[in-house]
Amino acid sequence: MRVLQVDAGREWRGGQTQVRLLARELARQPDVEQRLVTKRDGELAHRSTADGIHVIGVAWTISLDPRALVGLLRTVRSFRPEIIHAHDSHALRLALVARKLAARQRSRVVAYRLVDYPIRRGGIWFRADHIVAVSGAVRGVLLAAGVPAERVSVIPPGVDPEGTQSAAERPFDVRRRLGLQTGTRVAVNVGALVEQKDQLTLVRAAYLAREREPDLHWVIAGEGKQRAALEAEISRFGLGDRVHLLGHIDGAGPLLADADVFVLSSKAEGLPNVVLEALALGRPVVATRAGGTPEVLPPGALVNVGDADALAQKVAQALHSPVLVPLPPQFTIKELGRAFMALYRALV
Repeated sequence: MRVLQVDAGREWRGGQTQVRLLARELARQPDVEQRLVTKRDGELAHRSTADGIHVIGVAWTISLDPRALVGLLRTVRSFRPEIIHAHDSHALRLALVARKLAARQRSRVVAYRLVDYPIRRGGIWFRADHIVAVSGAVRGVLLAAGVPAERVSVIPPGVDPEGTQSAAERPFDVRRRLGLQTGTRVAVNVGALVEQKDQLTLVRAAYLAREREPDLHWVIAGEGKQRAALEAEISRFGLGDRVHLLGHIDGAGPLLADADVFVLSSKAEGLPNVVLEALALGRPVVATRAGGTPEVLPPGALVNVGDADALAQKVAQALHSPVLVPLPPQFTIKELGRAFMALYRALV
């Protein structure tokens, strides 16, 4: 089977992690020939090449870059894929155009939907042959928009437990980096600094928790447009000595290994990879009831979106009486690869 993966992501985020892990898992299948079209010199291209994946790098600097379309069209014509797997809306749009121009209408286009934002009825997602939702919550959004149920499957993300454990063995040593004493308790958040991740609520929770947990430090790893707003909020609450913005880090595992609790404050989610990584490392997790997160965590680990006080209380509870949730087996990379192979075969 010839499978063409297409990803337009110009940053290294959870979606690109899934593309890499899926491609790596499919590369182990003896009956799969695979290509990955993505941004030339991007992080996904570099890491996938290192994994032994056949990467075709294209110029992809704007969302619907015509140069990316040219490279994709050339690949579709020469490779003649049976499955074209588009991992985001921009990749999907270009994949559909390339299939049409290459006269490869027998190629099945699979779209992977990772976020729970509403879609436009009759829009580009309706033109895929099949849509894979990352969670039941995302599937519900697609069905509400009118996508026929038989054209939507749920395949949750997967992590590599052994790889996650191995990566975590490289010491990040966040306490030393921040000049904290050994044993200082640390709550960790990892994610892009964007509105949907709602780290502003996390900062407010840190303020509300300060009286009951005066020695707790909060660490936020990531970059994005919300950084200035977060810095202003930290300053407004006088939390400069308790809330630390680390900026971008290369891989969450080592930092998660340092955490006493992982905290997710998102307003919207598909199903966050970093929660699965935290579970794989045996860390307590506190999160909001956003998107597919309740499909992984028990009710006792969840709070309502935007409820800073509940988040502060739940974090304090997790510090003193941690509840460890094992990683469910369906959220592993092996299961991800098996599920997608079954879907590809059914479509072909």
